[in-house]
Amino acid sequence: MKKTFMGVRLKRLREERRLTQAALADKLGISLSYLNQMENNQRPLTLPVLLALNSAFGLDLQMFAEGDEARLMSDLKEVLSDPSLGETIATAEVREIALNMPAVGRALVGLHRRSRQAVEQAAVLATRLGEDRQADAAMLPSTAFEEVRDFFYANHNYIAELDEAAEQIALKINLKAGQAASTLASHLETDFGVRIVIDGVDDIAAGPQRRFDAEARTLHLSSRLRPGQRAFQLGTQIAMLSFDRELQALVDKAGLTSKEARGLARIGLANYFAGALVLPYAFFLEQAERRRYDVELLTQQFDVGFETICHRLSTLQRPNERGVPFFFIRVDRAGNISKRQSATDFHFSRVGGTCPLWNVYEAFANPGRILTQLARMPDERTYLWIARTVSHGRGGYLAPAKTFAVALVPTVLKA
Repeated sequence: MKKTFMGVRLKRLREERRLTQAALADKLGISLSYLNQMENNQRPLTLPVLLALNSAFGLDLQMFAEGDEARLMSDLKEVLSDPSLGETIATAEVREIALNMPAVGRALVGLHRRSRQAVEQAAVLATRLGEDRQADAAMLPSTAFEEVRDFFYANHNYIAELDEAAEQIALKINLKAGQAASTLASHLETDFGVRIVIDGVDDIAAGPQRRFDAEARTLHLSSRLRPGQRAFQLGTQIAMLSFDRELQALVDKAGLTSKEARGLARIGLANYFAGALVLPYAFFLEQAERRRYDVELLTQQFDVGFETICHRLSTLQRPNERGVPFFFIRVDRAGNISKRQSATDFHFSRVGGTCPLWNVYEAFANPGRILTQLARMPDERTYLWIARTVSHGRGGYLAPAKTFAVALVPTVLKA
């Protein structure tokens, strides 16, 4: 078993509670010299000490998990590998910063991101001043997406307030697996006075998947939606109606810097609520473990899409009731990444391309088939990837379906 040295975190915990070393040692039932050695990383933090910390302070032991260290290490490696720095920094030095000076590490990452954004925006401005009419790609939209992505990443892709509220509603209305669409439609009609209208076939090509007429209290849904997709759209509307203030409070607390980022975050949070409502936490986790995380079996049981199950698996990070940590990603044929959520320490580079040998691209040549791949990453860890194509939309000739590849990877298999 790998030894865990968390001296700085232990010392910070003690200082935050304004305790002397002697007082903390007494609370933990260990000797003063032993505590001093742990704080100076001369001894590892053992399981009995972790349990004693939990008993004495009611801590979530996740704060002493190495996942956060690995996530920060991944970010720092990207930052410190910038050739413009003119320095070669060893992995051991990066690990030392992530482990013993995490606040310094996060500050470095933040500075690098702001510097990169400034350089990119300066390049866009220079291009415009040069009258290059083809360079219309301002950097703000991508920055907004990155901000929202970072918000979910910082929360380990788990939003407790929304997840718990959605689960309570699911219990209240007796939501059954595979029957979510009809149950949620009834809930909207009974509790909110909202009439559900399924738009006709003639509206498929032009109409949105969901459109709410607040004045008429009518929710229009596209007839091309499958039952699971319909349930998801109903859940999103329930979030907008029931938890408007809560959504806004979460957006405000996120500290996002642009109006576009705040709008994207609000939509992302409403969609998160919908997923948590259709697939309530405790029951879904129980079924996932019972079926050994077989995604296909879970799609059949809950009557939702492969992508929906994969995304929900990546959110199962409730303290003291965690599932397997997953990384989830969705790409199109051109290699554009349209979704990326992580509950693990796995972290994608923000610059540069992805590997052409990655099985998520091979999935397009094998539509509907699950592909697996063992991949060793630059951090010298081995991951198991599963990938499969999914299609969105079932319109006619003028509204062809969009095909994506989604991939799911659990936490590290081995270092």
